[in-house]
Amino acid sequence: MGRALKIRDDLSAEALRRAARREKDGRAAARMYAIANALDGLSRAEAARLAGMERQALRDAVVRYNAEGLAGLHDRPKGRPPRLLTASEEADLVAAILRGPDPAIDGCCAWTRADLCTWLEAHYQKSYHPSSMTRVLRRLDFSRQKARPHHPKRDVEAQEAFKKGGLPNG
Repeated sequence: MGRALKIRDDLSAEALRRAARREKDGRAAARMYAIANALDGLSRAEAARLAGMERQALRDAVVRYNAEGLAGLHDRPKGRPPRLLTASEEADLVAAILRGPDPAIDGCCAWTRADLCTWLEAHYQKSYHPSSMTRVLRRLDFSRQKARPHHPKRDVEAQEAFKKGGLPNG
């Protein structure tokens, strides 16, 4: 059986509870309550159970609290996967979106997420799923709203005449 882990005593149990009540991060507050319970003389298992955690999680919290103080009770930032597109590729994507598709080359008259995925695959051999493309577009400050598509061979004069209630000439 291991030796009991000593908890630093620069803050009292009441001071830890006070800090936990002010804490916005619920997980850090639970760790503070568990350490406060242990400082009050409860067994480690009981102190952890009352705070809604396992005994091992309390032990890990105590180790971090001893090393870093209250700041050590907050969750560490999670790592994120690296971006698939480089900055220049993102700039090219933005330019292509703002320029709009060419129906003869791109095969569409308005960009959809699936069309943009196909465009990226053709130009950079990088594959995206349409729902992942949503995150890329949001990061590039584009919304999912788009202009209503129009046919490239539309007749503007006929449309205006129709809106006015007349027949087109000719």
